[in-house]
Amino acid sequence: MTAPSEPTEPDDSFHVFDTTLRDGAQREGINLTVADKLTIARHLDDFGVGFIEGGWPGANPRDTEFFARARQEIDFRHAKLVAFGATRRAGATAAEDHQVRALLESGAEVITLVAKSHDRHVELALRTTLDENLAMVRDTVEHLRAQGRRVFVDCEHFFDGYRANPEYAKAVVRTAAEAGADVVILCDTNGGMLPAQIHAVVATVLADTGARLGIHAQDDTGCAVANTLAAVDAGATHVQCTANGYGERVGNANLFPVVAALELKYGKQVLPEGKLRETTRISHAIAEVVNLTPSTHQPYVGVSAFAHKAGLHASAIKVDPDLYQHIDPELVGNTMRMLVSDMAGRASIELKGKELGIDLGDDRELVGRVVARVKERELEGYTYEAADASFELLLRAEAEGRPLKYFEVESWRAIVEDRPDGTHANEATVKLWAKGERIVATAEGNGPVNALDRALRVGLGTIYPPLAGFELVDYKVRILEGKHGTQSTTRVLISTTDGTGEWSTVGVAENVIAASWQALEDAYTYGLLRAGVAPAA
Repeated sequence: MTAPSEPTEPDDSFHVFDTTLRDGAQREGINLTVADKLTIARHLDDFGVGFIEGGWPGANPRDTEFFARARQEIDFRHAKLVAFGATRRAGATAAEDHQVRALLESGAEVITLVAKSHDRHVELALRTTLDENLAMVRDTVEHLRAQGRRVFVDCEHFFDGYRANPEYAKAVVRTAAEAGADVVILCDTNGGMLPAQIHAVVATVLADTGARLGIHAQDDTGCAVANTLAAVDAGATHVQCTANGYGERVGNANLFPVVAALELKYGKQVLPEGKLRETTRISHAIAEVVNLTPSTHQPYVGVSAFAHKAGLHASAIKVDPDLYQHIDPELVGNTMRMLVSDMAGRASIELKGKELGIDLGDDRELVGRVVARVKERELEGYTYEAADASFELLLRAEAEGRPLKYFEVESWRAIVEDRPDGTHANEATVKLWAKGERIVATAEGNGPVNALDRALRVGLGTIYPPLAGFELVDYKVRILEGKHGTQSTTRVLISTTDGTGEWSTVGVAENVIAASWQALEDAYTYGLLRAGVAPAA
């Protein structure tokens, strides 16, 4: 392992605490291996959060292994690794409680304890008395502090408990703080609170107990980020979040909007210098590890977060981007995008051309032709906001007076054979001209479109070697409004990659195979352009 850079000690006056590896992993559809957890921990440390809650050692073998490997394999530069567990069992002592011992054996220098703060949960779930629950909190915190550990206490169901019995809920906070807990976190475990309620309760508890408070908000009302910021407004100095808002049910407070708001709206530097620009990259990298498609409309980091479609917006943005953007997207590592659609005006096309590196200059006639062509094509069913590659080919064709061509299509056909044994055979034949050579190629595939794709590769592969690196990664079909009885217009969107980038193309026809062929043709043409291959004369 290479020598790590000099670690930086986080500013202890305000904590950014991430619980993706524990609470976030409870989201339906997420199942992290130990290797996954190690990778995510590295990303979070690189982002610069102060604390990373790694899981519950002793509760399952995976989390126990994670802590053992993290100690050996990760040189944390910014974050402290945190182990999560519960207060001791009722009627025992912390020193003899096996799960408390597992927390110590994890090697984590910071431990978060979950404690009951709702009186009904104490009596019904723990089946003990309110006084014994306070003793469990006190004994466990004091024991861990005596062993040299820093302790945070999560008051589970705090806000519901406060509503039912405010004096007891505050007694739990007071007991934890007096026993030596550095921070007591008020948890909206059921996620049912609203910002004004959070603010009022946090302010009161802070005034009545004097404890350092944190906030842990679930997103069941869609208010987790707002609730977290409301708690900060009321005096909380510790925020618990998860990457991309992952978590049980509908999720937790999303780390990235919380941190961006704290730095850009509140003026608090809660990450190391320069790390906020890594926000989008880290968000997408973690989404890849958990194997969930990043939300395109996520605040700050979504690909649509700074995308503009309406012509009115584009006209204003051409004058000053801040007129329709609340921040400069580069501050969070994102970019502004112009979407081209039937709403496009001249400004949209000019800005999109600039984004694609095509200088339209002051050619108003050219821009007008492109606008008219886009609106005409979208009326037919094409969509260019989802197919940037097809739009660039259209724009270049109008700017250069002719379509970009690497090959001419003489004909193509796809055959689907239904066999007596219930299987199907798919075969395609393409007849092309490329660099003065007539090419006839046939291939089989697992469907007619796949067969056409393979036939194109067979036919053009020797003439254009970069095609070998192209791969179709997504294929979408949408049936548009019906026409002429049972006939309908079909739109096909294809996404292609060359291993370093991805592009999307569109085709529209009454026949799904014909629409697919159009999208394939554009995909190959744009990919060769992207690879720097000179087009046919």
